[in-house]
Amino acid sequence: MAAETLLEFPCDFPLKIMGERRDEFVQTMVAVVQRHATDFAAETVEMRASRGGRYLAVTCTIRATSKAQLDALYRELSAHPWVKVVL
Repeated sequence: MAAETLLEFPCDFPLKIMGERRDEFVQTMVAVVQRHATDFAAETVEMRASRGGRYLAVTCTIRATSKAQLDALYRELSAHPWVKVVL
């Protein structure tokens, strides 16, 4: 039987969220992440603007506890209208 995931939980898991650069983007993405990873520390967020400054990449490294947690987090982030890509 094949493993459902190659990850071993719990583990540190970086999420890169890319979207339109807007005033509340970082705070909004942190709020979504914290709904799924309540121990996520907002001060650990890494940010990088695109060369043209139109987009922002936000990296949030969470302590992932399950594949279900990651799947739910990816679904909510990907569904947000400001988000272009979640890696």
